[in-house]
Amino acid sequence: MVKSTTMALAVLFGLSAAPALAQDVPTLTIYTYDGFAAEWGPGPQLSAAFEPICGCKLNWIAADSSIGTLRRVQLEGETTEADLIVGLDTAIAGEARATGLFADHGLTLDNLALPGEWTDEQFVPFDYSHFAFMYDTDRTETPPKSFEELIALPDDFKIVIQDPRSATPGLGLVLWVKAAYGDRAAEIWAGLKPHILTITREWSESYSLFLDGEADMALSYTTSPAYHIFDEDDHTIKAALFEEGHYPQIEVAGVLKSSDQQELAKQFLAWFASPEGQKIIPTTNWMFPVVDLGDELDPSFAGLPQPEKTLTLSDEDILANSSAWIDEMLAAVQ
Repeated sequence: MVKSTTMALAVLFGLSAAPALAQDVPTLTIYTYDGFAAEWGPGPQLSAAFEPICGCKLNWIAADSSIGTLRRVQLEGETTEADLIVGLDTAIAGEARATGLFADHGLTLDNLALPGEWTDEQFVPFDYSHFAFMYDTDRTETPPKSFEELIALPDDFKIVIQDPRSATPGLGLVLWVKAAYGDRAAEIWAGLKPHILTITREWSESYSLFLDGEADMALSYTTSPAYHIFDEDDHTIKAALFEEGHYPQIEVAGVLKSSDQQELAKQFLAWFASPEGQKIIPTTNWMFPVVDLGDELDPSFAGLPQPEKTLTLSDEDILANSSAWIDEMLAAVQ
């Protein structure tokens, strides 16, 4: 009887304690874009690797784009449930910083391998690549080597690009053209107009059109061929390198000031920017890591041609002028 009572009490205690223990596990709520949180994206692997370290739970909440995550936080303000945003990039970091919603990360990031020095106090980089147009060597033997060469091709040579108002690659293209051509940007856009098959809302739509043979080139990244090499053993998809240089996308993460998990959020960022966290990025997000992984970088990235020149614009310039530059682009191509 005593034994049975003891067992019964143990069972009852276990049942009552389980919810309490579950509640004691801290949760880090992270806003990101849908591809990052997808089962094939970095999110699940990051959770599997970090949760045993922190004794916490990562709760990924996905929007349709990184711009969408920022818009959601702007709407929610200090009432947002997000502790972190993962997946903004340097094109919209200035706008994000201007909201005043992000805390300083306080991390020492002295082992980064990026195209340029990193001094941002609010945002921590986690991957990067350069924007570029993809082509298929089976269909295009000699790709254009500049925007002007592309413009000079027959009008039936078609490209697909993304809307800069909804997709960060589309915004990246606007910045690329502006950084490369300055006051001539409207002229370049007008020259590109006959070649634009369509402008899609998101990257996946335009890239699918390219892969289906509907367009000759699609705006993507210099690292995109690594996916085809790794997953399909296909070496025919390549990035066209332009003589005027290329604009980079550096993706970043930041902690919300309103988060009640400040230390845990910063612990995640520090881990994410370490080699242990970074080794997950290349073959899930198909971008370069922000630290040198040495032999741990998958061979599919080895030998990918990269731009000799990286173009830049300041955060202040982008914040002050990006809306006008987008209007300039839309007026020229519509």
